[in-house]
Amino acid sequence: MTAQPTIANPRPNPGDEMLTLHEACAFLRVPEGTLRYWRHLGAGPRSFKVGRHVRYWRADLVLWLTEQTNRPQDHR
Repeated sequence: MTAQPTIANPRPNPGDEMLTLHEACAFLRVPEGTLRYWRHLGAGPRSFKVGRHVRYWRADLVLWLTEQTNRPQDHR
């Protein structure tokens, strides 16, 4: 019996959908430049690469939006 390889970051939900950068932007209703900048800062939703292409799980976008909604607002 051989050992099965482990998956470091399994899919959040078996029924989840993988989105491209463009699709994630449409879902979040933000420009691509904004999502790229958030990714650069490490401040946006969790993403990963498939080869050279950035991808997002729809569930991660929903989770990130929920976290943003529940975050205390900065009142200046």
